[in-house]
Amino acid sequence: MSTITVDDVVGTAKASLMNPALWQGRIFTGAWDFGTAADQTVLEPATGGSLGTIGCGSAADIDQACTTAKAAQKAWAETPFEERAAVLRRAAALFEEHAEEIGTWIIRESGSVAAKAQLETRQAALECYEAAALPSRAQGELLPAANPSRISFSRRTPVGVVGVIAPFNFPLLLATRAVAPALALGNAVVLKPDTRTAVSGGVSIARVFEEAGLPEGVLQMVPGDAEAGAALVANSAVRVVAFTGSTTAGRHVAAAAARHLKRAHLELGGNSAIIVLEDADIDLAASAGAWGSFLHQGQICMAAGRHIVHESVADEYVAKLAEKARNLPVGNPATTEVALGPIIDAKQLENVHRLVQDSAASGATIVAGGNFEGLFYEPTVLDNVRPDTPAYCGEVFGPVAPVIRFSTVQEAVDLAKDSEYGLSLSVIGADAMNAWDVARQIPSGLVHINDQTVADEAHIPFGGVGNSGNGSRIGGAEANIESFTDIQWVTLQKDIARYPF
Repeated sequence: MSTITVDDVVGTAKASLMNPALWQGRIFTGAWDFGTAADQTVLEPATGGSLGTIGCGSAADIDQACTTAKAAQKAWAETPFEERAAVLRRAAALFEEHAEEIGTWIIRESGSVAAKAQLETRQAALECYEAAALPSRAQGELLPAANPSRISFSRRTPVGVVGVIAPFNFPLLLATRAVAPALALGNAVVLKPDTRTAVSGGVSIARVFEEAGLPEGVLQMVPGDAEAGAALVANSAVRVVAFTGSTTAGRHVAAAAARHLKRAHLELGGNSAIIVLEDADIDLAASAGAWGSFLHQGQICMAAGRHIVHESVADEYVAKLAEKARNLPVGNPATTEVALGPIIDAKQLENVHRLVQDSAASGATIVAGGNFEGLFYEPTVLDNVRPDTPAYCGEVFGPVAPVIRFSTVQEAVDLAKDSEYGLSLSVIGADAMNAWDVARQIPSGLVHINDQTVADEAHIPFGGVGNSGNGSRIGGAEANIESFTDIQWVTLQKDIARYPF
């Protein structure tokens, strides 16, 4: 294993936002303290080299973080809305100012290509700008009162402490989109990032809000293992859990949250379908399909995992999709201009390759790809796929595009509906209204006509149905307010009410 110093990643400037002297071997509790769990090495997937060490927290550290967050939350909730909004705006500006530095960590730590890292830093800033509008937003409703001398209204109150458990694939964005609105609405947050990407998905967020002037204790950042995650869900101070990750892990989070009578907002796995109708422009459709399947090595919950293509154009589509796959450069995104970087770790690569090989053994044809070197997996196209082909019927989380053919629109609808997931859906055709007529028959949290399946914007409610999530939403003012506040009913009258008792 080669050794890469943190200076290789962030440079030697001691004034940098991500100065490792501040955070190496530490967790964030409003200050940078040592956790009681063993430190973990930050590995670069592309090289296997060490990028430094992160501090990790035990269940006891999580409980202490929750206690501290609860104590700090009340004063933060009572802070004038202009001041809370200003913190969010400063955080957004800091994400913009330090985009290159943070982006370098995203590239090195998660295997992202530069464009994807730039997308994350830009979106993180937009999430904060969007959240900055929440503190001044009217958050209540004047209600009819049966007694004309009474005023009746509802108001939104912070839930208190929000637990955020974030994944490795879009470490900065998928944490920030919960952290920012939760803070803006007057909550404290305990963030547990994935330990594989805890610098870009945890340290960077803590440093940004520290520099933005967030009061000490309001944000805690504690990387940790499954035991730490369980402690976060179970802690009585945490009233809402925002979890992004696999469906299997999400079920455990949901069950634990239910036992403790708290809300869990679950953004889970997917196996999204892209339907290519017979009148589609196949050049453009193949380009959209390649982007949907191969972006970030397919390690995206919205990735196009099922290409459902009309039989009259399927041969052409497969040929063009395979051509694109063969010509997409794969390599170290930190040193070379490539389209795909490495898979996050060996365990995930083994799972991807097993699904591809099992699919070939069951009759699918590997038209392109199917090979790997190190953690670099070639973009792969599978033809002659059936509904029970392993890489088609389950989430691969790798750069694999299985193509299945249909003859009638009803068959396409039935194929698309035949999935436990329901996150994103794409329908491509010359007649957009006809494509919409197809799409509206298929349950999905997100629908894109004449576009691919991967899209997320700060002002848009995001979430899936079925095993892709529990229908909750993050993103957009209404959804964020619903997610991170409680409703309180208030009545007000001049005189004390008289009762016959």
